[in-house]
Amino acid sequence: MTACLLASSVLRVCRKLSAECQSAGYSGTLIPYKCDLSNEEEILSMFSAIKTLHKGVDVCINNAGLAHSEPLLSGKTEGWRNMIDVNVLALSICTREAYKSMTERNVDDGHIININSMSGHRVVPSADVHFYSATKYAVTALTEGLRQELRAAKSHIRVTSISPGIVETEFAFRHHNSDPEKAAAVYESIKCLKAEDISSAVTYVLSVPPHVQIGDLQLRPVEQVS
Repeated sequence: MTACLLASSVLRVCRKLSAECQSAGYSGTLIPYKCDLSNEEEILSMFSAIKTLHKGVDVCINNAGLAHSEPLLSGKTEGWRNMIDVNVLALSICTREAYKSMTERNVDDGHIININSMSGHRVVPSADVHFYSATKYAVTALTEGLRQELRAAKSHIRVTSISPGIVETEFAFRHHNSDPEKAAAVYESIKCLKAEDISSAVTYVLSVPPHVQIGDLQLRPVEQVS
């Protein structure tokens, strides 16, 4: 059983996907759950609902992330704050609550997966993504910090960062929402990764033996330059 943490704009899509999975006869149940990840109270309410309805969380995949075109020299504070709220704070809150859920039920083989970015490992010469890159560098640091804290707690819960390059999703269209042609050009310039490539990476990470800790998995399109 999987609970999806979703913005309202994609909730309908996930409900449709849930119905398609059921009609295709896939095992398990996909349950969409609407949650504003910039609002801590909604996150806590969601985890409370998961505890009541489904006992708790064994695997937490922190997939939400966004970028605004707000350069360091001229960007709006509101855009910076929104990136921190979603890319850094929401990820940290979900991680904390997932760990709490696991330890309350003596789950010692859980997994926390952070969907990071190649932008968490290098800074490209584009002012539009410099602040976004800073939030993804934070995810890189948070993932390793969490690994160290879990080790100190003598926990066998694992944590992994998956860092994709360009993936063909709605991301660029939201990032460049005032310039759809620029967004489309991002995906037309090379053969991009697909969402299925990332889900395959998640499946691989979850499938390795319990003594194997994959710290960071980086993947990018073959044609991507950086």
